[in-house]
Amino acid sequence: MDSIHRTVLLNETINGLNLKPDSVVLDCTFGGGGHSAEILRRFTKAKIIALDQDKKAWRQNDVRISFHNENFSNLDKVLKNEKVDSIIFDLGLSSDQLENSGRGFSFLKNEPLLMTMKDNPSTEDITANDVVNTWSEKSLADIIYGYGEEKYSRRIAKGIVEAREKAEIKTTSDLVKIISEAVPGIYKRGRLHFATRTFQALRIAVNDELGVLQTGLEKGFETLKTGGRMSVISFHSLEDRVTKKFYKTLEKEGKAILINKKPILAKEEELKNNPRSRSAKLRILEKITKI
Repeated sequence: MDSIHRTVLLNETINGLNLKPDSVVLDCTFGGGGHSAEILRRFTKAKIIALDQDKKAWRQNDVRISFHNENFSNLDKVLKNEKVDSIIFDLGLSSDQLENSGRGFSFLKNEPLLMTMKDNPSTEDITANDVVNTWSEKSLADIIYGYGEEKYSRRIAKGIVEAREKAEIKTTSDLVKIISEAVPGIYKRGRLHFATRTFQALRIAVNDELGVLQTGLEKGFETLKTGGRMSVISFHSLEDRVTKKFYKTLEKEGKAILINKKPILAKEEELKNNPRSRSAKLRILEKITKI
């Protein structure tokens, strides 16, 4: 299946990396391969090391791309001792995962409640089904508020616990119905879909996205060559907060300089053509000392 994902902040990301003709680039979130494809179009001698824990992301056949079915928190295992010139983190879900994964990422589809980034999770992997059917009401409220910034988190958590006492919550439609019954009518008429924040929170919890991001940033910076650059595109405030704090710490320690003090946002034309880009924030840093 061809990718339907539209890469966000494509030119801004690539231009900001200050690439050379033979740069080695670590694409930590390969997804639809948009960034990598454009880099190889512009720099024919470049090399891409691509990571994605979703095997279905790999649709290419280019000898210049070395693809690894791996979470970017394990990038050190893939690279071993190899250093790279540039690193790209394009966080969040791809359109392919939302529309075609069948794993319950979208509240607009009736799918099994999995929400794991792995396309073939094992019995040991935690899923959204596990979370909504076994976690305590307090834990549910805490993650929905903490990871989703959902003001009705307690009402939603209470609704989930009450519903699961009657029957297992199996699908996204089951969960959407519970959320709909838990929140006020006026909330359901807002600009943002009433299930958005809860689904985001569950996905972050299932995949430990913030912990994985922190680990990936730390390991990624270690693999950068001096003078190399790292770009991070985030789509919600929690991801951006982790990235901003990490960058600021390195700047204060004299290990890096910030290429852009404020996040780079999508321009009007991109916003018009790709609504998903409205929440994207790009931050770039350059490594200036060896660790």
